[in-house]
Amino acid sequence: MSRPLSILSEPTKRQLSTRQIATVAALTQATVEELRETTYDGLTVRNVARRAGVAPATAYTYFGSREHLVTEVFWRRLQALPDTRIDRRRSQATQVTAVLSDLALLVVDEPELASACTKAMLATDAEVNVLRDRIGAEMRRRIVAALGDDADPAVLRTLELAMIGALVEAGTGHLEYTDLPRLLADVVTLVTGPPP
Repeated sequence: MSRPLSILSEPTKRQLSTRQIATVAALTQATVEELRETTYDGLTVRNVARRAGVAPATAYTYFGSREHLVTEVFWRRLQALPDTRIDRRRSQATQVTAVLSDLALLVVDEPELASACTKAMLATDAEVNVLRDRIGAEMRRRIVAALGDDADPAVLRTLELAMIGALVEAGTGHLEYTDLPRLLADVVTLVTGPPP
């Protein structure tokens, strides 16, 4: 059962000051840098804090786990991704394929981060659950924009599952991220019909 968007828009922690926002940004950037040098298995909040130049206790006030840190990085990347331009003169299949491709390639150039995101987002931490819901709601919003307001709920759900499955397959090394746009285009064609 999906949650109302108003719940998903609430911050996971209290409102942050300008200084606190800078600290969180430093921690998320340090997470990416740390992943470039270590594996996800070697990632710790303590090491990220050291790299960001903050005390571990400070880092833990914002992020309860490495899973929370990595999922926050993905969430920030997704929020920063510009919306795919929707052109109603193009076919529904073409528009949906473009949206799914943009989502699939979000971390294509950062294999360590991509793999870490897959592992982190499967965690059951409360903070990760909130971010995972936000990520899912944002992906859904983008797919609905491409499908149109009269989208068949079964088509929407099928495309969401295909997208999530494709990301998991790539994140676990069973597919290459660069193959996802073509594979997702095939799924879109099967679900929505071929472009005219």
